[in-house]
Amino acid sequence: MSSGEKILARIRQETDDKIAGITADADKVYTEAVKKAEKQAQDIKHEGEHKIQLQSDNMLKALKSKKELERQKAILRTKRQKINEAIDHIYKYMTGLDDKAYFDIIVRLASSVKAEKGVIYFCEKDLKRLPADLKERLSKCGVSAEISKEPFESIESGFVLKNGDIEENLSFISIINEKREEIEDIISKELFKD
Repeated sequence: MSSGEKILARIRQETDDKIAGITADADKVYTEAVKKAEKQAQDIKHEGEHKIQLQSDNMLKALKSKKELERQKAILRTKRQKINEAIDHIYKYMTGLDDKAYFDIIVRLASSVKAEKGVIYFCEKDLKRLPADLKERLSKCGVSAEISKEPFESIESGFVLKNGDIEENLSFISIINEKREEIEDIISKELFKD
């Protein structure tokens, strides 16, 4: 082999060695890049799975919370309905009493306000069934107000006491509305005992 061929062979060998070194370095960089990309992909996958799990858990909690809230609302609606029914029943009971029991309540209510002056007004239905001794019974309790012969149109039970400009509404519905919170507490305790 001539010296030119030797030089060419040596250049080829050096070139082949450099190409082999570059290829080995490229393979190493490629392998590391693939490993890094695979790790990043796994990390992204795990992070995504974690986020999906968190979102799923949060959605499940929200659904459970919403379901519980709806359940509580349904319970409250039912309680409110039962309380309203009980109050309606009380009102119907009071207005449906026989004359004696009904006017016993009227006398007690009138004596609680000590109506020494003024006029007591009843609804038309009650005016028609006033007991003959009502005025006397009221006087015994310290009530000397007059009983009007004219009906008070805006009540259906109980009475209204007028003394000048002062008007005291003692209709049963007015009393129930005034004492509604206390009545609801009592009913709630009785109906919904734990």
